[in-house]
Amino acid sequence: MHRPVLLVIAHGSRDPRHAATVHALVRRARALRPGLRVETAYLDFNTPSVPEALDRLADEGIRDVVALPLLLTRAFHAKADIPAALGRAPARLNIRLADVLGPSPLLLAALERRLSEAGLSPADKCSTGVVLASAGSTDPEAIAVIAEIARELRHTGWCAVRPAFASAALPRTEDAVRALRAQGVRRVAVAPYVIAPGFLPDRIARGAEGADVLSEVLGAAPELATLLLHRYDEARVRGGIPALSV
Repeated sequence: MHRPVLLVIAHGSRDPRHAATVHALVRRARALRPGLRVETAYLDFNTPSVPEALDRLADEGIRDVVALPLLLTRAFHAKADIPAALGRAPARLNIRLADVLGPSPLLLAALERRLSEAGLSPADKCSTGVVLASAGSTDPEAIAVIAEIARELRHTGWCAVRPAFASAALPRTEDAVRALRAQGVRRVAVAPYVIAPGFLPDRIARGAEGADVLSEVLGAAPELATLLLHRYDEARVRGGIPALSV
């Protein structure tokens, strides 16, 4: 059966850890779905760019592509940058745009995995407050999604969960840590709700200096690799979200 190429579109960063993490995640997705071609493109800083990747696929004779934003919320990059980049694709490509990764129970599971790897056990939940630290956005829809994820994480047993943002919105990570301390929480953990290392995740880490625990970024967690394939399958089944007129 013919399967469209999966093109994972990441933000990109000057920090080499970003691309290395994206490639590790893509390798894990490939391993989960042998025979599926998975390629990577970037909006900025890294290569190939989205138009370069699409031109190359078209030159190889590829006809069908599922473009998957490696983004946790539907903010500006998902609503504007990616559709604009896809709009410059060769006309002979049939492109279906998959949904962004979040929200998803798999992302909550990945957060829990990273907190566990940082040394927290289920028995610690009742005495531990979590700062859910995201990159931040000016988009109200994205902010509302982060707030809802914080509520869902709280329902898994943590004594308190507060959202925080590295940019564009408040509170900052350090302010959320102080607020939990003032609330009387015995142990505070910061859980970065970001995919790959870079400038804003480093800012989150600095803001977590007053916390007891800092978990790793989501990175190439197996739950994320599985989620990539879920979004790919959803786009194939429903025909995807039209990416402009391509």
